[in-house]
Amino acid sequence: MNNQSFNWGRWIIWGLFALMLLSMPRLFGSSLAVSLLSQMGIAIIACLSYNMLLGQGGMLSFGHAVYSGLGAYMTIHALNLMSGLAKAGEPFVPVSLLPLVGGLAGLFFAFLFGFVTTKKSGTPFAMITLGMAELVFAMSLMFAEFFGGEAGVTGNRVVGKPVLQGLFDKGLSFGPGIQVYYLIAAYTFVCVALMYAFTRTPLGRILNAVRDNPERVEFIGYSTQRVRYLAFMVSGFFAGIAGGLGAILFEIVTAEVVGPLRSGGYLLFTFLGGATVFFGPIIGGVLLVLTSVMLSELTKAWLLYLGLIFLFMVMYAPGGVASLIMMNLRVAKFGFWNRIAKSTLGLVVTGAVPLLGAAVLIEMIYHQQLNLTLGTEFRFLGLALDVSQTSAWVGAAGVTVLGVVLFEVVRRDYARRWGEVQVRIERIIKHREGL
Repeated sequence: MNNQSFNWGRWIIWGLFALMLLSMPRLFGSSLAVSLLSQMGIAIIACLSYNMLLGQGGMLSFGHAVYSGLGAYMTIHALNLMSGLAKAGEPFVPVSLLPLVGGLAGLFFAFLFGFVTTKKSGTPFAMITLGMAELVFAMSLMFAEFFGGEAGVTGNRVVGKPVLQGLFDKGLSFGPGIQVYYLIAAYTFVCVALMYAFTRTPLGRILNAVRDNPERVEFIGYSTQRVRYLAFMVSGFFAGIAGGLGAILFEIVTAEVVGPLRSGGYLLFTFLGGATVFFGPIIGGVLLVLTSVMLSELTKAWLLYLGLIFLFMVMYAPGGVASLIMMNLRVAKFGFWNRIAKSTLGLVVTGAVPLLGAAVLIEMIYHQQLNLTLGTEFRFLGLALDVSQTSAWVGAAGVTVLGVVLFEVVRRDYARRWGEVQVRIERIIKHREGL
């Protein structure tokens, strides 16, 4: 096998990804960390499945949580059914295979709803998916027999006796959180690999063509509706697996899993991670968990911070975090990173100053409006603040304004240097093409 047919770089990347999934619980061994890592794996699968629609197919969906949520409901019902069979001594499906039930459920409902939604593209497609999402969410509160009402449906992931006791101490029962993590990690690795492989298939390639130029795709004989429909079903399958893993992890499924906030989260963090790059939704999935779990515990204003971050990303980095990484790697590849390194560092430092000042102002406003009964003083990021002191307000506002001015000065210098580097890179590329 020659070097051209064997891509060592790709094998190294996938090997490092697998090693990372295996070693993360060793680096962060607390039960909270393991739970967060498990949620990250689920979010990665969900965001990547959503990016099949948004990034690869150009389909803006406002209802992707329908397929992950319905997959979660079907999985929790299957889990309860297996528990009953195990208690009765009947044969049952192992818990490790139940996420596939969620995947098949996501595939079925994508087959059912996608036939209608994919008949249109662009804005009509987005509005139809929004209508479907609202319909399913309303049904989740109406049909308590299946959806469990407001309390949801609960289950117990410990089904039957532990298995593989010869290979593992006390066997696998999926009771301990670490065992559930490795189950999720295995599904995450396989699903990410399969979704990456999908991008290299003829269907994945023609889906990109439908996104870029649907008229030309129709002209050469392909049905754009059929391509969207097939991709929609594949996306629903992987979303259902994510939902099934979530049902096993939390052992409860509520109406929130099919709600608009969940769908909006998939959209928001897939965009923030970078919909134009394959690994962008992986970053988005990690950010989704860190923001919704950790940031929400640090401050009550976390949704405001999230909105501001999204606003600035749309304005200054519409390609997401992944696009920033790829652009800087391109500069480093051509040996020009040293020309923008100082400006990049200055951009980060001066950008942190107004963010700190604005964060202090926001926290002071929130404290004054919501927590004034606890006193006028509070601590934020190690700073002692007093909302009754005018100096605290003036100081925070001054830091914010000064930071904005410094950031703008450094940003203009960075933009100039960045433009010069890009011109040099284009000259090198043209010279190589000429040779």
